[in-house]
Amino acid sequence: MISSLNRFESLSSSSVSELNDEVDFLRNTLEVLRITEEITNDAFLEAGSIQGGLSLLINLLTQGISDEEANIQLFNLKKRASSLTETYPGLDNSIEKCRNNI
Repeated sequence: MISSLNRFESLSSSSVSELNDEVDFLRNTLEVLRITEEITNDAFLEAGSIQGGLSLLINLLTQGISDEEANIQLFNLKKRASSLTETYPGLDNSIEKCRNNI
């Protein structure tokens, strides 16, 4: 999860398309990882909060949120993703392996 978020140094309204692509990638990848039992249901649900946070950021950016506020929210998501990495150490690697297989 943290690698997904680290793809974004900062956000602006021009980031919406890239964010949409990342949300789609995470949605599909997390579902595959859950179905193949590479991640637990708990990891799937908690990782979904990051995906949901990115979706919320997309909505806020399209509604005209300031870049500063968007970046504060991105920073908060990165903190949550770092916490997830500690709780589920293999999660980030599993996600990124799927990215490299595309």
